[in-house]
Amino acid sequence: MKIDRLTPTSAILTELGQRLAKVRRQQGFSQERLASAAGVGIATLRRIEDGSDSKLGSWLRLLMALQLEAGIDGWLPADFRSPMAEVRGSSRRRRKPSPPTGDGGGHGSGDGDGSGFVWGDQRS
Repeated sequence: MKIDRLTPTSAILTELGQRLAKVRRQQGFSQERLASAAGVGIATLRRIEDGSDSKLGSWLRLLMALQLEAGIDGWLPADFRSPMAEVRGSSRRRRKPSPPTGDGGGHGSGDGDGSGFVWGDQRS
């Protein structure tokens, strides 16, 4: 199942619980052994695998016991970059154009920066 922003929380919990159970079995852990290795109760592990809500700390301990801690960093990366947020932020920081500098009347020679740009009220 693909998890996206429209997936209900209950469906996500069920899917993640099933994935955890699958990895546990693939690594040769019984529920009792994984719960013990992670320092969580067997009832907690069973609830998680059944898709019931649980504490993040329990998930972290289980993932670390299964040596899956590398995936945890992807949840909230320390160096998160959002192109849209950067565009929005840069538009707020954008400077207003400076008024024309005295260039001898201001007609036809631009705003003094050599670009040749002429303001509408500077045109003859």
